[in-house]
Amino acid sequence: MSVREENWQSKKPTIRERTKFMFNNDLFSDVKFMIRNNDGGSESKQAIPVHKLILSIGSPVFEAMFYGDLAETRDSIELPDCEYDSLLELFRYLYSDEVNLSGSNVIGVLYLAKKYIVPSLAVKCTQYLQDHLDPSNVFTILLSARKYDEEKLVDRCWEMIEKQTEAAVKSERFALIDRPLLEELVERDTLDISEVELFKGVVQWANKEVARRGIVADGREKRSIIGDRIIKAIRFPIMKQDEFAAVVMDSKILSYDEVSSLIKHFSAVESSSMEFSISKRSRTQATCLLKRCSMYNSVKFGRKRLGFKNSGYLSVDRNIELYGVNLFGSKDAVYSVEVSISEFLRNAGIGTYIFSQAAGPFSSVPRQAGKYFVFDFLFEKPVSLKKGNSYHLSLEVHGPQSWYGFNGQRSVICSGVEFTFLSMNVRQDILDEVNELIFSFKE
Repeated sequence: MSVREENWQSKKPTIRERTKFMFNNDLFSDVKFMIRNNDGGSESKQAIPVHKLILSIGSPVFEAMFYGDLAETRDSIELPDCEYDSLLELFRYLYSDEVNLSGSNVIGVLYLAKKYIVPSLAVKCTQYLQDHLDPSNVFTILLSARKYDEEKLVDRCWEMIEKQTEAAVKSERFALIDRPLLEELVERDTLDISEVELFKGVVQWANKEVARRGIVADGREKRSIIGDRIIKAIRFPIMKQDEFAAVVMDSKILSYDEVSSLIKHFSAVESSSMEFSISKRSRTQATCLLKRCSMYNSVKFGRKRLGFKNSGYLSVDRNIELYGVNLFGSKDAVYSVEVSISEFLRNAGIGTYIFSQAAGPFSSVPRQAGKYFVFDFLFEKPVSLKKGNSYHLSLEVHGPQSWYGFNGQRSVICSGVEFTFLSMNVRQDILDEVNELIFSFKE
């Protein structure tokens, strides 16, 4: 498009208005980008006129392209790795600080923002994805977030999956995920879905994979496609017996020995060959809306778990219910935990036990795209912490060495609640096993 108005500069008093006027405009353009466009089944090319100077002051990659030692001298450059609409939005942002994002272009724009090193545009893309996250698209967004190393968005995706697992598993896009992601999903302790519905989702995924490969598969072949790791992570023993008979046995995916072992379990006959977990997943509808608070912004690996106790003091500035703790772990590791809480009477110098619980084993799950590993320890009943009172928390974690928090904050505000921590030893970090406190309060 070529636009020229007489004295147009005088009608646009700011540099932003003038550069915006130059967007997608042949006026003074010194190079064109050619983009393939598959519209209506026929391939064509569309041109976007640009100005080397404007692109270069917005992107170090364009600066190197146009003014580096091996500067591009062609007046027409073809880009085969992007869509026209996405590239147009990248250029719109470089010319005007504005971008028109949509569900159809945002992933493409994010890719270009990363490729051409425009971090402020990448932030806008990830915020758009976060704002439009729902069970129908969460797996697609999760894969893109991981691909482009957007760790916060990865965490938001997993939070959505944990809160609305059943809806996410029943979405059309669930059947399109790869097997490593499916493995990671079924191994998580914190899913809000019944085991039979999770198994149905796995079978649906296998059926789609069979169709994609263009083969006819029986139960044994589907088992091979699904893999033992996924099957072993399904908690068949906690299904209802009629669900197991009608859904699992009819699928013919389990082996004869596995079915036999589970039938003995349902019949209250002891079986030494039980290979499946009998513990329920910890996330329920009641815990989906809980809030979390962390005092650590940094983590390290190498904390030894020899069963010794780590303790500290905690106070809050409003009444809350403490539902549990999220603890640091390590990859492919399991832990058992003992937690005790006492209300500490400062004047008397003594504490009164108000809670104690031991449980395990807990399997660690990845956080921040596998940067470190954690697991939830949810209490059997929430513990009431009163405003202004001091509480002594004691934890004893058994298992292999793990990640841990360091340089913790002594006071932190989470969801409007101020948590204050005090260590037994001022030179030590407090409760460095604890990644997050899991709590709620009445609004």
